[in-house]
This record gives sequence, C-alpha cells and structure tokens, in this order.
Amino acid sequence: KAAFINFISDEEWKSIEPVSSWFGPSSLLMSSMSALFKLSMWIRHGHGYLTENLGIPVWGSYAVFGLATLFLGMVLGLVSEALRAGCDC
Repeated sequence: KAAFINFISDEEWKSIEPVSSWFGPSSLLMSSMSALFKLSMWIRHGHGYLTENLGIPVWGSYAVFGLATLFLGMVLGLVSEALRAGCDC
C-alpha cells in the first residue's frame, strides 16, 4: 500500500509509457475480449443451471452446448448465403 501511495505522490507514474490505443479499455480488441469473457460467464452459468437445477449430467450439458453451437453455425451459414445470393455480386 505504501509503495502505491509513493508511486502516486512522487509522480512516478509520469515516467511510464502510456498504453497503446490497441490495448486501451475502449478499443475494439478490448471490447471483443470483454464480450468473449461475458459469453464465457453466460456459458458457465448455463452449464451450472443445467447440471445443478435441472439435474442433467455433465456430458448432457456439453451435448446441449455442442448442439447449440452446431445449430447456430448452420443458421449463420444460411443467413450468410442468403445475403450473398441476394446481393447479385
């Protein structure tokens, strides 16, 4: 704690190079990482709900998420093809 207070009061922070814009909190990279973290937390809570509240075995929860991933991939592929076919490129 004392080292942090000295870091601030002695203005040692001025000698540190600023973070590049790629790694800033509002950059596209960090926003994407935040979204992935939120998705992973949602998946974790969903897994807990399936196994603890509904009593589905762990392998069953994995199967549900695997099938959901396949289904979502199919839907996104169909949408992508429909958009590509409709643009007359």
